[in-house]
Amino acid sequence: MHTLTLAGRRFTLRRAVAADLPELVALLADDVLGREREGTDLAPYEQAFAGIDRDPNQLLLAVRDQETAMVATMQLTLIPSLSRGGATRLQLEAVRVAGSTRGSGLGTALFSWAHDWGRAQGAMLAQLTTDASRADAHRFYERLGYVPSHVGFKLPL
Repeated sequence: MHTLTLAGRRFTLRRAVAADLPELVALLADDVLGREREGTDLAPYEQAFAGIDRDPNQLLLAVRDQETAMVATMQLTLIPSLSRGGATRLQLEAVRVAGSTRGSGLGTALFSWAHDWGRAQGAMLAQLTTDASRADAHRFYERLGYVPSHVGFKLPL
């Protein structure tokens, strides 16, 4: 467990546990795109969580405020790679900060923490994908130093 203190507010970061799933799914759904993509049946999330939880290259964070409300989450994945001289990549996905906590500096602090965690695991590069319609997120990521260097493609299977 790790603690971040921002403007007098304390946030705890820890590996998510199965009991966190209802709140994590609610956080994922509490956004314009999430309302359309996320469901209410927890069974598929439970199955996904089990796979994430047993994979040593995955860290699903649950972030709570001092009142113990779930206020943020992100999934960190270490990807071993042959490219870039065998560099391990840190993939950041499913980043969400509760509306009530946006603007507090938590997002920036979480990314800083995630970058430090990745470096400690041997990662040489941090990368993420973001929906093309998320202009505010794009500005945030660019402020953190991320560069929109690639075009991503997806294919539903």
